Amino acid sequence: MNLLDLSAVLVALTATLAFLNARFLKLPASIGVTVGGLLVSLLLLLLARAGVPAALATVDAVRSVQFDDFVFQGVLSFLLFAGALGVNSHALWALRGPVLAFALLSTALSIALVGLGTSALLGALGLSVPLVLCLLFGALISPTDPVAVLGMLKQAQVPKRIETLVAGESLFNDGVGVVAFAVLAALAGSGHGGHAAPGWWGVTVFFLQEAAGGLLLGGLLGLLGYLALRAVNDFVTEVLITLGLVLVATAVAAHLHVSAPLAAVAAGLLVGSLTERRPAALSSREKFESVWHLLDEVLNIALFALLALEIVAVTFSGQALLAGLLAIPLVLIARVLSVQGPYLLLRRGTAFPPVTRRLMVWGGLRGAISVALAFTVPAGPARDLFLVMTYVVVVFSIVVQGLTVGRLAHQAAQAHQGDAPSAAG
Repeated sequence: MNLLDLSAVLVALTATLAFLNARFLKLPASIGVTVGGLLVSLLLLLLARAGVPAALATVDAVRSVQFDDFVFQGVLSFLLFAGALGVNSHALWALRGPVLAFALLSTALSIALVGLGTSALLGALGLSVPLVLCLLFGALISPTDPVAVLGMLKQAQVPKRIETLVAGESLFNDGVGVVAFAVLAALAGSGHGGHAAPGWWGVTVFFLQEAAGGLLLGGLLGLLGYLALRAVNDFVTEVLITLGLVLVATAVAAHLHVSAPLAAVAAGLLVGSLTERRPAALSSREKFESVWHLLDEVLNIALFALLALEIVAVTFSGQALLAGLLAIPLVLIARVLSVQGPYLLLRRGTAFPPVTRRLMVWGGLRGAISVALAFTVPAGPARDLFLVMTYVVVVFSIVVQGLTVGRLAHQAAQAHQGDAPSAAG
């Protein structure tokens, strides 16, 4: 199957799943497409085992897709840029302390707790996996996916403080999680072609290079993009400028070995903030935001559809499935504790009602980033095991948490109706 045929099949299947969901299931688009894609994957596997030629060809074609490249070499940057573009910069700045505390401290706590818990869990199952690889699993499963839950927050009319807190934390912890994964991969000696692992000083420099370099690159390109937007008064040109900005940021970040996700977030926040302060910089802000919202939705649905289909590339075993099922409560407990940690540090200066913390825990959905990172783990028993565990956690997160978080969102909206403006959600 050539590239054109494969693209046609994937796009047609995604459109069909989206249509069936909108017509019959009426679930949130990303969740409905994921459920439909999982059913299609299961059917494909059954038909392939029965020896049906078309199913065998389709399974081989899906397995040929480099899912991690699809995510990290463009799609993720577009999604993060679009998400950052839509965040209210004034509200985000007002919540800069809590957002950074949750994005940095919460992610670090989650990585440590999941890593240590995974080591103990796999040891109890008789599986010997080095601690650094267990921490690698903690890094790939800790980033949360804001796209699916943010739509529900807006639909439930959750106060902007909560929406900004959840969106800001998710946008930044995506970048932080990817950087932490790269650091741990380097520490394990797997990030440099099997060479000896770098020392702690080298790891620190590497982390600063990835994180600070990504933010600096995104800020610089975002400023250049804004200046270009101010110099024109043509809607099509403005869209092309921002599309080029995201692609250039992703490509340059790869060459400079800095974080492309953080560069996309920084660029999106800067462009969104500056054009918000200077509305005349855009010929039509409403049309501009509509285009980016549409692109965000289409790419997200396609990503979730491919996420579900890629399950045919995973080798399942009973022991790995059991480890994945046991990882679900482990990841949830780690999320509870990692959210509670920053809350204890911030509670003196900022009010966080219990329903907000529950929303952050249950609304911390895992998605395509986790699966893409799992595919980049070096080939071997640990990679196959982590892929299964990641898929089990992600499917539970998208389907179970995604379908029930709406209730918590409504509770949060009701609980904050009478809050004072000074409360920070």
